[in-house]
Amino acid sequence: MKPIISALSMVTMLTLATVGWAQTVQKKGLTLEGAKKVIAAAVAEAKNKNAPGGAIAVVDEGGNLVAVERLDNTFAAGANISIGKARTAVLFKRPTKFFEDVINKGRTAMTTLADFTPLQGGIPILVDGQVIGAVGVSGAASAQQDEELAIAGANALATTSAQAK
Repeated sequence: MKPIISALSMVTMLTLATVGWAQTVQKKGLTLEGAKKVIAAAVAEAKNKNAPGGAIAVVDEGGNLVAVERLDNTFAAGANISIGKARTAVLFKRPTKFFEDVINKGRTAMTTLADFTPLQGGIPILVDGQVIGAVGVSGAASAQQDEELAIAGANALATTSAQAK
């Protein structure tokens, strides 16, 4: 009789384990090492473009700051602005230029959202199709250049992921 109870117990445990597995998803995550790669790529692009400065912030998928770096000669508020751009990009899962354009076309009510920085220069970081974080840049020569540096940073991990396949 004991072997039947043991067999039933095993089947029940395996069934419960399978049900638990089906209710979860596998996600990629952003590490400090990954954030440093993003920043390094953005800094390299800034040097390549002779940017006069720039603050580069990287946040995880929840909008939590992982790393920030402010290049020499960047205005003091640049760091906070770059963090806001990164948070906005990750929480809405789209580049912040989208929101700047929407507001410029008349949807000014969006400016009332809390913790929302609708300024060009925030880019989600995608790895294997998943948003794992975002990078925000502020203080380069222009809003367009902010975005270019952010794109270079975000692409640093996308390239690494593609090479790992």
